[in-house]
Amino acid sequence: MITVIIAGGSGTRLWPLSTPDYPKHLLKLIGERTLLQQAFDRASLVGDSVYVVTEKSHANHVIEQLPELDASHVLIEPGRRGTAHCIIFALDYIARHHDNDEPVAFIHSDHNVRDVESFATSLKIAAKNSLERHEITLIGIEPTFPSTGFGYIERGGVINDKFNVYDVKSFKEKPNLEIAKKYLASGRYLWNCGYFVGSVNTFLNEMERSAPELTNHFNRLANIKEHSGTDYNDEYLSFDNQVIDIALIEKAKSLAVVAASFDWMDVGSFKDLYSVIPQDDNGNCLSGDNIYADNIENSYVRNETNIPVAVIGLDDVVIVNTKNGLLVSRIDVSQRVGDIAKKIQKKIEDSNQA
Repeated sequence: MITVIIAGGSGTRLWPLSTPDYPKHLLKLIGERTLLQQAFDRASLVGDSVYVVTEKSHANHVIEQLPELDASHVLIEPGRRGTAHCIIFALDYIARHHDNDEPVAFIHSDHNVRDVESFATSLKIAAKNSLERHEITLIGIEPTFPSTGFGYIERGGVINDKFNVYDVKSFKEKPNLEIAKKYLASGRYLWNCGYFVGSVNTFLNEMERSAPELTNHFNRLANIKEHSGTDYNDEYLSFDNQVIDIALIEKAKSLAVVAASFDWMDVGSFKDLYSVIPQDDNGNCLSGDNIYADNIENSYVRNETNIPVAVIGLDDVVIVNTKNGLLVSRIDVSQRVGDIAKKIQKKIEDSNQA
């Protein structure tokens, strides 16, 4: 079984820790290994062949962080063209070097999973189902609370009761709180964690049925002799940005989903990060030196500079001080950091162009 780790994105909602030059999956946010390294550790339990797809500006960082991974297994996009093209980019390389009926699992580099054995088991179940039924098989997480930050998968008929495999009935966008509560109460819905499993042939067959434009793009790449050569990269950069969920998955004629119960979190904001890291008796996480806290509760404070940070009489806040900037926010609205980070990045880009 082959596992492909998608290591893209800029993680703007974790600014100022995460920046376009050094995004969140390259950071040590949870434990002593970066999110990317942890994803690699999990992927290594699934099968012997692990690939990482990354954008060229981050390739050296990926290679540096994963010395145990052969450099030929770091697939370098010439530029970001969305997850749909990222996946066909990887599928084309795999088609040239592997059996096209071998299962391929696509996972993400910025997720937190503690029960790695159950993670590996779920992907292997998905691979078995995909091989037997010749259909793309997803992983869905049994929800533990009414999240408004995740998309949902509605499960349909039972395919394999023993291994919790179901037909996919529908996809739901991120709901409001009332709808999320109904999803949770019904027992029919799973969090969509964005993991897909299928062989090269299975993906190509589904693209032919449901996403002919992606088939055309795949064939244009496959017909170029040298993968990632100049002609190849120019062709790839001619594609538009497309998200795999919209371009293929939500249009697919037949999909299955494995209902998994391993703990999972897409670390997309400081609220998410705070929820998965150890806290002291006052509910605080203090990371770094020169932090002086007095009468604070339920807060995340991180200092990556030599400048002292003093926090007095606050609760439910995020305070992050780095060389890139200073963030002060309530935890419950910390997802709005992304909007501010984009404004800051635009100002930097405008200044560089002036």
